[in-house]
Amino acid sequence: MNQKRQATKIDNLSNDFTVYLAEFSPSFATSAGIPGHESKMDDHSPEATEGYFQKLAVVRKELEALTPKDEVDEVSKDALDSSLKMELELHQAGLTTRDLNNLASPAQGVRDIFDLSATATETDWENITARLNRVTQALEGYMETLRLGASKNDTAAKRQIEAVIAQAKQITAKNGFFTEFASNAKTESGELSDSLKKELMQASDKATAGYAKFESFLSEELLPQAKDIDAIGEERYQLLSQRFLGTKVDLHETYEWGIEELARVVAEQQSVANEILPGASVQEVVAHLDTDPAKKLMGTEALREWMQQVSDDAIQALAGKHFDIAEPLKTLECMIAPTQHGVIYYTGPSDDFSRPGRMWWSVPEGVTEFNTWREKTTVYHEGVPGHHLQVAQQVYIKDMLNDWRRLASWTSGHGEGWALYAERLMADLGFLDDPADRLGMLDGQRMRAARVVLDIGVHLGKNKLTGSGKWDYDYALEFMMQNVNMPKPSVEFEVMRYFGWPGQAPSYKIGQRIWEQVLDQYATRKGSDFDIKTFHMTALNLGGIGLSTLQNAMARA
Repeated sequence: MNQKRQATKIDNLSNDFTVYLAEFSPSFATSAGIPGHESKMDDHSPEATEGYFQKLAVVRKELEALTPKDEVDEVSKDALDSSLKMELELHQAGLTTRDLNNLASPAQGVRDIFDLSATATETDWENITARLNRVTQALEGYMETLRLGASKNDTAAKRQIEAVIAQAKQITAKNGFFTEFASNAKTESGELSDSLKKELMQASDKATAGYAKFESFLSEELLPQAKDIDAIGEERYQLLSQRFLGTKVDLHETYEWGIEELARVVAEQQSVANEILPGASVQEVVAHLDTDPAKKLMGTEALREWMQQVSDDAIQALAGKHFDIAEPLKTLECMIAPTQHGVIYYTGPSDDFSRPGRMWWSVPEGVTEFNTWREKTTVYHEGVPGHHLQVAQQVYIKDMLNDWRRLASWTSGHGEGWALYAERLMADLGFLDDPADRLGMLDGQRMRAARVVLDIGVHLGKNKLTGSGKWDYDYALEFMMQNVNMPKPSVEFEVMRYFGWPGQAPSYKIGQRIWEQVLDQYATRKGSDFDIKTFHMTALNLGGIGLSTLQNAMARA
């Protein structure tokens, strides 16, 4: 650890803002490991939301009056001001009152927070019981916010509402999430007391009833008011793209680049496929690999153990050689998620590392076989040197960064762009020398390039690549089916995500593009003094800043 830095006025403002964020959003507090909010739920009501954005405006005005004292302050001010400005612009554009999609909206967040809630002691379960009792209130506030959007004739598209209705039905089914969660409740030392178990079951029933009420609202009230139009339009899309990237890009140039990048990756993929089965197509090689018993895992426990082993091996191999990895970061838990959405994701450690970073695999119902050649690169993406090294490092360096930069600052283009950069890096370092594993990495890169084309094409109303007609759902689904090697239900989930969360999916590949540009510019400037380990640690120690702030900071490094 570096010598502790004396806090500046910008640090103090950032720290105070983080305290406010934890009070406003108990789910953020739980995610970040900030104690004192374990029994609470977020308030998604219009009144709370408006108060939040008023606070952001005040903080931004206070920040503008402060002068940076050093380079750390320069980055902090740039990053925080950019974040506040973007959030305020999104709110002014009306995007907060239509915030509903199939993956990343309060509709999921109200449930998802229980995945991170502490469960070790009876006190933890008492907090969970109180939190469960507040689920209905949180959803009622959210419904009021969505009603406000509907009153302005501005709702999420019908397609997204229908997807969330289906998710709510899963939660309210006989053995839905809350019922199973409470039924299986245990502390580290054993069973709960009878009285607490009873209170917990009652609270779970109440939470389930809250989602049933939410489902009725969506089906009977919001859905009839929604439109069939999926595209968000260029003006709003530009705002969302900038939010997810932390910088503004030329969307039309990026669309054309996406088409070129997709073609480049396809050509590279075909070249690697030819190494495996000379003369075979990519599809034929994929079919061959999927039947190879040496590259197959049976059951979720085998999957979890394999993920853990790959992760542990990567940490051991990279530490001290390509990255400085502090001891607390060397623990990464691989988990099977309690949901069945089909996504793989990472959650960061708590502030004190008592809860380590975790890689989660949400396995779709009925899926029991897994192909390692597809997913080795995913472990590097979510773990080390990907998200875990990135996120846990910024949590760890508390003597260098203020609390907002360590615990609250996250930009998708920076984070996901780094994770894709990390996948390519592992290939360059020889960790994906098996052509099958390299094909799996390229499979992921191809999907991310295809996302750029699809997402911008849909939401900006571009013509289909065939030149006839505009991008629509059926064409988008066909396009992705041609460019990814996943079961159709998984592809349908992905396409639904792109339609409902505009600008987020392209941030991966665009972010990778910008990370690679930053590396090239840094290497050129350093010349013979260039050292890639120094580049990596200098960049990671900046935290999860927007890409514009990253470019500015690394130009000065």
